[in-house]
Amino acid sequence: MTKILHVSCSPRGQASESYRLSQKIIGFLLKKEPTAILVTRVLGGSVIANVDKNYAISQSSSADVSEDGSMARSEELIRELESSDFVVIGTPMHNLTVPAALKAWIDHVVRARRTFNMTAAGKVGTLRDRPVFIAISSGGRFSGEPVHQPDFLTPYLTTILGMIGLHDLTFFSVQGTGSAPDKVAETRSNTDQALQDYFSSFSAELREPIDARQSIHASLTS
Repeated sequence: MTKILHVSCSPRGQASESYRLSQKIIGFLLKKEPTAILVTRVLGGSVIANVDKNYAISQSSSADVSEDGSMARSEELIRELESSDFVVIGTPMHNLTVPAALKAWIDHVVRARRTFNMTAAGKVGTLRDRPVFIAISSGGRFSGEPVHQPDFLTPYLTTILGMIGLHDLTFFSVQGTGSAPDKVAETRSNTDQALQDYFSSFSAELREPIDARQSIHASLTS
């Protein structure tokens, strides 16, 4: 059975722009896979605590540590990710990068000797690749014209998710949400069209792997 994992990161919950955008992506996926099971992981509001001492020890050595606390939560989140066929991450941009809630989730799922191995050639991911869709909202503009702020979110997610084996990333965004209402409405309309164009030809079975950086460029400048 096909599974879609929805990771929702905004402290504003269902009222947030990133949540609404991620729901639109999920809607398109369900049209392609109507029998898919949707699993929602809500992160907003510090639902996931930061990693604890035993977890930190486990990352710096192969010593046995307690499987309670962060280690147990890490295993739960990793298995949830492993069992998914599609991942949809809805996140705001906070201070030019990912919010603390999403960073906490990343710290739990990016785990040495579990989701990546350290080799002589560098860190190598162990997870099976699958389509990952990232829905971003930001108060300012970080792509296209005019650009008002730098972007540390998309390159970070591209690198950190790639490190565990997730390379098939596609980014969509609603930018400039702090602008006048007519400008925000225009941005939403443009993003809706980009979604329509993308999913009109999307096929999970036939899709060719593409370079993640090209995917970012295409989706954010649509």
